[in-house]
Amino acid sequence: MVSRVRVWLNRTYAENVFFMDQLRRNPSDRAVEIHATHGDADSPVLAAADTADLEPEGLSPAGYVEYALDQCRRRGIDVFVPRMHQSAIVAHRADFEAAGTALLAPPPEAVAVFQDKVIAYEAVQAIGVPVPPWWRVRTADELVAAVEELEADGYKACFKPASGAGGVGFRVITRSPFSLLHLNGFPTPYVQLDLVVDALRRADESVDWLVMPRLEQPEVSVDCLTGPDNRVRLAIGRVKNGRRRGFTLQEQWLEPARLIAEGFGLHYLSNIQFRMFGERPVLMDVNTRPAGGLHQLSLCGVNVPWLAVQLALGEDPGDVAPPFLGQDYTVVSGPRPLRPVSIPQQRTEIEEPLLPAVPAPAAVDSVDSGAAQVLPL
Repeated sequence: MVSRVRVWLNRTYAENVFFMDQLRRNPSDRAVEIHATHGDADSPVLAAADTADLEPEGLSPAGYVEYALDQCRRRGIDVFVPRMHQSAIVAHRADFEAAGTALLAPPPEAVAVFQDKVIAYEAVQAIGVPVPPWWRVRTADELVAAVEELEADGYKACFKPASGAGGVGFRVITRSPFSLLHLNGFPTPYVQLDLVVDALRRADESVDWLVMPRLEQPEVSVDCLTGPDNRVRLAIGRVKNGRRRGFTLQEQWLEPARLIAEGFGLHYLSNIQFRMFGERPVLMDVNTRPAGGLHQLSLCGVNVPWLAVQLALGEDPGDVAPPFLGQDYTVVSGPRPLRPVSIPQQRTEIEEPLLPAVPAPAAVDSVDSGAAQVLPL
């Protein structure tokens, strides 16, 4: 009998409940036991897991590595998908391997390059991948100078933290004075330049922002599966244009993504994002982790989370091409069940054969977890 595979996801985003679903529905028909940890007792990933723990707060990166190693040893983890403290964890890959755990994450050198967007832009530009013009700013005067230069060339300016994930801290600069007009409707990413400058001059510390032109749609997120030999096994672009989503295999998006994934050794799962600057695609961001929308590739007939777990276990799936490209779709939020207690009282031992853990409807509360479902257009 083939033993079950134990996979751990640490402090991950709500949408990874679909990542977990796909692991359980793997085409190899392998039994998968999923362990999850989080700082929020009501995270839907805790309810969706077979076993779950609350993570201790206030740990240093080194302390978190010790905590993670203990989790892997006690839980018998085969594959660990780290998001929290990824850089510290991958620096101790040998320790995890000694504990019998494979890390589904790139090597520390690759993670380090893409933690800082300035270093990342300089590095990818050196291998021939186009990037937008950018300025690193730490003061109000530097911000104003960068904005004025962009506006002189006819572009709207935006800024985001030089390090960070997702759209956290992203803002678009406007010179329109703050008025009641800005209090109508829903909040937007637009922020008045004078308010930003005033906030910077009153702050007790400097910021570390990247200022660049606002890039245009479409946004294409290329999900890559790369082996430890630095060769990409799978690359598919997910196209976002307003509410409409779709897929692409066009080389104008895939070729630069492969250059980055292979050139920097982005082993296992990475997500490389592009937008348009004028008439050409330019790099927007690189994530050294699986994207929240990775599960959407199931619409193309591929189970990428399972392919990545296979690769981490040394079961190389080889080059994978999607059998088809799914139709256009949109994303909507929906409810996910939560356990009625603050932390799931789950089993520590699961008898073979493993059955997926499905909470009983009468025993759960239904909440909007922020996870997204896909609907065809």
